[in-house]
Amino acid sequence: MSHNPAHSPAQLSPRDRLIVALDLPDVAAATAMVQRLGDSVSFYKIGLELTYGGGLGLAERLVGEGKQVFLDLKFHDIPNTVERATAQVARLGATYLTVHAFPQTMRAALEGVGDSPLRLLAVTVMTSYSDADVLEAGYACTAAELVAKRALQTRDLGLPGLILSSEEVAAVRQLVGPGMELITPGIRPAGSVLADQKRVMTPARARAAGADRIVVGRPITQAADPRAAAEAIIADLATV
Repeated sequence: MSHNPAHSPAQLSPRDRLIVALDLPDVAAATAMVQRLGDSVSFYKIGLELTYGGGLGLAERLVGEGKQVFLDLKFHDIPNTVERATAQVARLGATYLTVHAFPQTMRAALEGVGDSPLRLLAVTVMTSYSDADVLEAGYACTAAELVAKRALQTRDLGLPGLILSSEEVAAVRQLVGPGMELITPGIRPAGSVLADQKRVMTPARARAAGADRIVVGRPITQAADPRAAAEAIIADLATV
């Protein structure tokens, strides 16, 4: 059962542009957070920590309740494994799945998607990476240059979208054109603690820069009033 609406990023409502990251330790905590947020949030991201704590079952339940789900699993393995794992995710009814933007990996994931509505988002460079981190990893370029190279490879292979730092959105949009969805994590409302994110932007600025959807975790899930925090971000998005 799929709750994957027609993707027309320009026509999304501000509420549908917000994806809340359920970066919580277990399903009980995540379920409680979903209940607290209620109908203020329509889209949730489930990452590695929660996935290994029973999050795939939660993903199926959320889809069954009419929510959209983004499985942030960042696949990167030999092609056969990536293809088969992607096919398994496609059966869950998720809207998005992340894969690392290595051409061999992306080709295999596309094979796994088949004719399902699952949409792949390529991970260009992790938002926790600075230029120094990219250099340390063995790439003789800046983070922005590596993002640009991988963004073009993603477009040329036909993947529908990218997940990337809001800092690179404007430049990448010029590179890849209007057809790809650009999703940005590392979003922090004005006055938030940066924590481990080195490249960040406020919701309205990210949207103005060209992001179609934004991913927000701790500023909502660790707020005294998560629902009010979510509504404030949606209001910020509505100003653009």
